[in-house]
Amino acid sequence: MAKIERTIEINAPVEKVFAYIAEPMSMLEYLPEMMEVKDVDLNEEGVGSRYRWSYKLAGIRFEGESVVTEFVPNRRRVSKTKRGIVSTWAWNFEASDSGTKLSLTVEYAIPVPVLGKLGEAFMLRQQEAMADLVMANIKARMER
Repeated sequence: MAKIERTIEINAPVEKVFAYIAEPMSMLEYLPEMMEVKDVDLNEEGVGSRYRWSYKLAGIRFEGESVVTEFVPNRRRVSKTKRGIVSTWAWNFEASDSGTKLSLTVEYAIPVPVLGKLGEAFMLRQQEAMADLVMANIKARMER
């Protein structure tokens, strides 16, 4: 499994940032390669909420489903994906002097049979850059 970690300071309240990340449709705004989010089924507890998605990676369309496995309001949200690109997205939220310290850890299985060994290194670099862009996009939206 590949692992990417990012942290950013956002000049916005934790509650605002958490609400934005907790809404699956927001991914269409901050995750440039996300093509579609559908069949969103949220519940009050957060854990067990699910949604389906389509994502373009290295020009290849992947479809999958994500399920929220941890949900602590304004502190932590973790989702795991099935099918397509198997991954875990763990978001941590912490109040800071500037508003919110947002941390993201993404672990995912690189679909090597699809991309081949040469494509694996390229994809890892591409996903590192994508993580930087995701954090910058969230910061820009929250600080508007």
